[in-house]
Amino acid sequence: MSSTTTRHDSHDTWRRIRAIIGASSGNLVEWFDFYIYSFASLYFAHAFFPQGDGTVQLLKTAAVFAIGFLMRPIGGIIFGRLADRRGRRAAMMLSVVMMCGGSLMIACLPTYEQVGVWAPTLLVIARMLQGLSVGGEYGTSATYMSEVAVKGHRGFYSSFQYVTLIGGLLLASLAVVIMQHILTDSDMRSWGWRILFLCGAVAALLSLFLRRSLHETVSKDRSTEQNEKAGTLSLLFSKHQRAFWTVLGFTAGGSLMFYTFTTYMQKYLINTVGMNDKTVSVVVTVALVVFMLMQPVQGALSDRIGLRRMMLIFSALGTLLTIPILFALQYVGHVWAVFLLLALSLIIVGFYTSISGLIKAAMFPMEIRALGVGVSYAIGNALFGGTAEWVALTMKSHGVEPLFFVYVTLMVFIAFVTCLKMAPMSEKRW
Repeated sequence: MSSTTTRHDSHDTWRRIRAIIGASSGNLVEWFDFYIYSFASLYFAHAFFPQGDGTVQLLKTAAVFAIGFLMRPIGGIIFGRLADRRGRRAAMMLSVVMMCGGSLMIACLPTYEQVGVWAPTLLVIARMLQGLSVGGEYGTSATYMSEVAVKGHRGFYSSFQYVTLIGGLLLASLAVVIMQHILTDSDMRSWGWRILFLCGAVAALLSLFLRRSLHETVSKDRSTEQNEKAGTLSLLFSKHQRAFWTVLGFTAGGSLMFYTFTTYMQKYLINTVGMNDKTVSVVVTVALVVFMLMQPVQGALSDRIGLRRMMLIFSALGTLLTIPILFALQYVGHVWAVFLLLALSLIIVGFYTSISGLIKAAMFPMEIRALGVGVSYAIGNALFGGTAEWVALTMKSHGVEPLFFVYVTLMVFIAFVTCLKMAPMSEKRW
């Protein structure tokens, strides 16, 4: 009996690990494809927006980046409903296919010189497609990974969502670094950036193959009433409004700070601090490695101290240190000092990212979980995270960049207040 039980436990553990790997593979590819746009925009901005100086061109590409975020709530609704009614596996497979299509489209787009205004128009359409995909991916994968995780270790297991999310961001940054050393600056601006998007499209197909074998977590024996209400906005807003607004509250500050110190940081270090673009790529890449490796550590910590305390640590430190760190980056004048400041800021963000998906999933029952997480996160992320670069560059173009630092701090403080009012967390929903 003991031997049989041991084999069963071992088999169950490996099944969960394979499920985490399968879900994570798609998450990594989705975010690689989505972030490569931000990192490569330095090289293709002129191809779609030829008029204006460098800052104006980046501002326009940042606006298109934000449009992708604005599509996320729609993606959260579409894929959340599909995941809650038809299963997590089907939704995750469809999201990868959609991301593949968007990346392949960008890789093949004609330039402004070739087709005029159609070039930026098609770019916007491709980003909308990717925005829908990522909007559905986050809520579905966060829900799935929290459901297959082992009780008592959910923080550790669920942290791998951001390991792969950061891994996608890291691979995007690393891919740019590699291309910078292989190709000349002229080649990168003329055609090199297209290879990055093409690689993302191919990787999405590989992820689709891995996700085909995922174990489904949605119960097939739900009552007719449960199945009819599953994944509906009426159920979400009639019985789970408090959870919705809580997730929206701390997602606003968490996402804004995350994108400030990841995707926008590259532009900030080049345009404001005045660092060389290749040096910045290396510094950001190494800092992202530290950020990624800290996720399981901080996820395991959450299993000991609780999700609410993790959020309080993040929002308190973020409120106190965001402005000092952003100002200090302008004056330290040494690469290692820049790296240490950036790594510190990302470790602070890690108290949020490591438990982000889990704490949101814990607030909703299974029949509304994917929709609840997907929509509330997508709205907060679209309004604040997705517009981070655009807001920062707009304030810089008007000569009031320090106001952006204040803006980030205020939103993180709102997350702190939201955390103080959160209801006690529990694993009883699983």
